[in-house]
Amino acid sequence: MNLITPGIGLVFWTTVVFLILLFILRKYAWTVIVSAVQEREERIETALKSAENAQKEMQTLMATNEKLLADARNERDTMLKEAREIKDSIIAEAKTKAQEEATKLITQARENINNEKAAAITEIKNQVANLSIDIAEKILNEKLADADKQKEVVNKLLVDVKLN
Repeated sequence: MNLITPGIGLVFWTTVVFLILLFILRKYAWTVIVSAVQEREERIETALKSAENAQKEMQTLMATNEKLLADARNERDTMLKEAREIKDSIIAEAKTKAQEEATKLITQARENINNEKAAAITEIKNQVANLSIDIAEKILNEKLADADKQKEVVNKLLVDVKLN
């Protein structure tokens, strides 16, 4: 049973040593320990404030970044819209020019066709006239080969001339 119940002397000396140790720690170490704990507490508090500030700055930067991205998207959309409008206007202008050019070419082709047609008709008329003259000349040469026939034709023409 000795092991379970300590003696009074042991309790006394243990208490005395504890009080001396407590006095020495309070005299020399307590202020250092308390100041170290306070310093550590201040550093932790400063670190927490810095973390909060960093988080706020991060949120501000993220908001600014989002705004910049939105502005960039809007600018991109505007540029794409302008590019589409320019493309559409260029295409419309090209279509108009092509249509005008086609109309001009068709008009020129029609004029050329009409000119060629008129020239062909004139040439055909000239050829018909020449052929008619040649045929008439051959017929007259055949009919007027004889002198009596020539006198008869001249007399008929004189009678027609006098009547008219």
